[in-house]
Amino acid sequence: MAELNIVLFEPEIPANTGNIGRTCVATGARLHLIEPLGFQLNEKAIRRAGLDYWQDLDVVRYVNWENFLEKNPGATIYMATTKGRKLYSEVSYEPDCYLMFGKESAGIPEEILKANPESCVRIPMIGETRSLNLSNSVAIVLYEALRQNHFSHMKLKGELHHLSWDEVEP
Repeated sequence: MAELNIVLFEPEIPANTGNIGRTCVATGARLHLIEPLGFQLNEKAIRRAGLDYWQDLDVVRYVNWENFLEKNPGATIYMATTKGRKLYSEVSYEPDCYLMFGKESAGIPEEILKANPESCVRIPMIGETRSLNLSNSVAIVLYEALRQNHFSHMKLKGELHHLSWDEVEP
């Protein structure tokens, strides 16, 4: 079963983290937050961001990058960055890998990227577009990793609420 991990390095915008948290709940991914955060995770702030599902989220916080590495020894980490030299779709994602994304204003620090060049992946864009929205980037890369792992443990077929797909119309 795929147990993917989303890592946010110093996220700054609560709505993005909220959207990413919702995506993690919907996919069974664990969310890792590396501090400092650009917002508070108190009950009032969570309610204001519409995170009424936060109690269902598997989330872990770390005081810094070193603390994250210490608590996750040997983790296979793919770092999404506009500076990456290979596409996110060119990687074979392990079912328990970590997909890391940087803060909205600056991305992942270049020192971390430079130390892990083979782990850096990018989402292609046209021209000089600076970047995509953080929550959109997470969804793109996460769903590619899920697809590669055959959407393990996920509901693959939907049902109508009031009708049946199998009913014959008169």
